[in-house]
Amino acid sequence: MEYINILLGLFSGLALFLFGMEFMGDGLENAAGSRLKSFFDKAITNPLKGALVGTIVTAIIQSSSATTVMVVGFVNAGLMSLYQAVGVIMGANIGTTITGQLITFKIDDYIPLFIIIGAALILFMKQEKRKEIGKIVFGFGLLFMGLSQMKDAMSPIAQTTFFQDLILTLEGNMFLGILVGAAMTAVVQSSSASTAILLSLAATGAISLQVAIPILFGNNIGTCVTALLSSLNANKVAKKAAFIHLSFNLIGTLIFLPLINILSQVVMYMGGDIDKQIANAHTIFNIVNAIILLPFAGVFVKLANLALKDKEGEKPTINRLDRRFLETPAIAFEQAFQESLTMYDLAKENLTLSTNALIDGKVTNLKKIFKNESEINRLERELSTFLVSISSHDITEVDTNRIASMIKIISDIERIGDHSKNIAELAEEVSTSKLTFTSDALEELRLMYNYTIESINSSYASYKNNNRQKANDTMIFEENIDRLEELLRDKHIQRLSQNKCNAHSGAVFLDAISNFERIGDHSINIAEYVLSLDNNMTK
Repeated sequence: MEYINILLGLFSGLALFLFGMEFMGDGLENAAGSRLKSFFDKAITNPLKGALVGTIVTAIIQSSSATTVMVVGFVNAGLMSLYQAVGVIMGANIGTTITGQLITFKIDDYIPLFIIIGAALILFMKQEKRKEIGKIVFGFGLLFMGLSQMKDAMSPIAQTTFFQDLILTLEGNMFLGILVGAAMTAVVQSSSASTAILLSLAATGAISLQVAIPILFGNNIGTCVTALLSSLNANKVAKKAAFIHLSFNLIGTLIFLPLINILSQVVMYMGGDIDKQIANAHTIFNIVNAIILLPFAGVFVKLANLALKDKEGEKPTINRLDRRFLETPAIAFEQAFQESLTMYDLAKENLTLSTNALIDGKVTNLKKIFKNESEINRLERELSTFLVSISSHDITEVDTNRIASMIKIISDIERIGDHSKNIAELAEEVSTSKLTFTSDALEELRLMYNYTIESINSSYASYKNNNRQKANDTMIFEENIDRLEELLRDKHIQRLSQNKCNAHSGAVFLDAISNFERIGDHSINIAEYVLSLDNNMTK
């Protein structure tokens, strides 16, 4: 029964630690917001910047595994090359050591204070930013509470004969130590958590620095399991990114194996308790490895290409709505936003192509229009599902409103695509039935199109750049479209009464201007969503 209580104490402490780390990471991530995506954008210039970005992002989201999984996602989405990914992966290893350094602070007496302050900010503050600060503080307190509980549970475990025999086995057996570290991290799916267990154990005086360092090396290797599993259903290039992560950590370990005694002497010279020395060894190991191996980023890419050869003529599948991004909602939302712009571009293109087909008889474009429409419908379905998935994660109220608005916006974009397709079908009817329009009717259709495309472009700019002025401009264009439709209907009735056009052509004309007017309505809907979201964000 005593052993059961000890294990319950250990695993409940680990659970608190993991929850605290997740909670703190969510707070930091939400506070960083869209800046996370801009960090990654900077990473795609060269491996050195990539390493810096990997370090910063991992420090923010508190998980090197999550960072590398995101890198796999970026590579899978075609947004990052293998060469660019190498630096971020190396930086992620450095960033994860920050958690180890944090947990060596001696703040046990202040844990209740952190939890009380954090809870107060979360419960009683109305501003989102202050709530996120509360999450960071509360998570920080929980992290140390879990660590303290693990230390308490480790003390009796360290006194058992079984454990002492295990430590004797590990002493002088570096490869077994590496295997133990890799297995620990693979099981808990977090190198930070396995390092925390190691530091808690070291704090009891149960293990020496020489035993702990090989286990640290194994932790680095074990953290690759998450990215490897994540890459199983990704394209070949993403699998290569996961392979590079494993290769880097394996080669780094091989470099340091002969240097364990030197590393031990360096960290002992730096001073501090045993847990501080282990944390310093972890940091030095990852920084030095990055410095040594970063110049060989191209070699890692060649190694991955040799290990995972592409089949002749094989093209990577691109998935910008990769579910790996859901681990970081701010980046997932940005991916969805960019894909919605692609959807909007297709809808705009279809409006122009279908109008040309109707007015100028360019029916050769009909196949492309219908293909685009099919792609628009696919994107609308996938984006809606993806956005709902993002909203199920821990996100701010502002982000929740943005997601709700985007779901409505992509629905309006899809309707713009439908009305453009309707115009294309009218063009097909004109061609098949050999109908003709009067010169006045053709001129009026061009005028209606010009007003409509101006409205579309204005609403697109308002949405893409969150531009309030462009949103207001869209309102003006829509008013002009409504007045123009009424005027053109009256003119059409006059032509019919004067027998200047036949009834069939007239019906097509009326359907066409009605579709233009409906497109204008959906443009104004998008502008209104932009304005309402802007108002909510400024409150």
